[in-house]
Amino acid sequence: MSSSNTVLYFQGGLGVLANMLLLFLYTFIILGHRPKPMDLISCQLTFIHMMMILTGGDTLIEDILESLKFGADFKCKTTFYINRVMRGLSICITCLLSVFQAIMISPSTSSLAKFKHKLKTYIIYVFFCLWSFNLLFSSRWFFYVAGFTNVSEINQIKVSKSCLLVPVNHIIRGLMLTVTMSRDVFLVGVMLTASTHIVFILFRHQRQCKHLHSVSHLRASPEKRATQTILLLVVFFVVMYWVDFIISFTLILLWRYNSVIVTVQKFVVNAYPTITPLVQISSDKRIINLLKNLRSK
Repeated sequence: MSSSNTVLYFQGGLGVLANMLLLFLYTFIILGHRPKPMDLISCQLTFIHMMMILTGGDTLIEDILESLKFGADFKCKTTFYINRVMRGLSICITCLLSVFQAIMISPSTSSLAKFKHKLKTYIIYVFFCLWSFNLLFSSRWFFYVAGFTNVSEINQIKVSKSCLLVPVNHIIRGLMLTVTMSRDVFLVGVMLTASTHIVFILFRHQRQCKHLHSVSHLRASPEKRATQTILLLVVFFVVMYWVDFIISFTLILLWRYNSVIVTVQKFVVNAYPTITPLVQISSDKRIINLLKNLRSK
């Protein structure tokens, strides 16, 4: 096994274990307490990231499908489709997370305050719409990916050891790229707008409270810690997204397999779903206290 594959397997293993742990803890919180909408969003994002890593190519799921005697084409289409659905949901739910937090910390005098109770009421419908959209939007990949057995093929874009992108017309390829880019640019723009609003609120709050010097006031509130965590995740997501986009755009233009570029892309794609649960576990006091309680028993 090459050193690059070792790094990818270590990254994937760490990401899956961290997301599994966080998913278990969020499920425990949601079932044991009255769940907050933010908990439902974070729990769903955790599940999405776990599935995203598991279907990221050359994974355990592919080996399981192969052991069940499924054909290479079915195995390829299934894992690639699920992975693309999860990647689409990742950007959608991350966007929802930033928008939700921007609304929740808005002062009562803000025009966004009127949406607070509406978001709590309609959060399930929002989830349904996001899942339905991404399941339909990613269905096009059933036609543009295929399994292969001839590993000597070099003029194809291989996405895993048994899966490649089917050559398509330049017009269709350009249309696919345009539609996908339009969706992602819109969502990233919404994220950045919500994050800017959050930063403005935090800055204004800090200015209003700077005359307070007691330790109790200087300590960050749970809401402020959660807000800072979300800002960190959004910034990291945006950086990783554009790095991934540049790499993907390069591969589409070249339409030629390059093992180094593909390896770097896999590492970049899995960076966000691997780092996210670690950040959430270390920054959420409820999670930390729950881990301490489980450890003491």
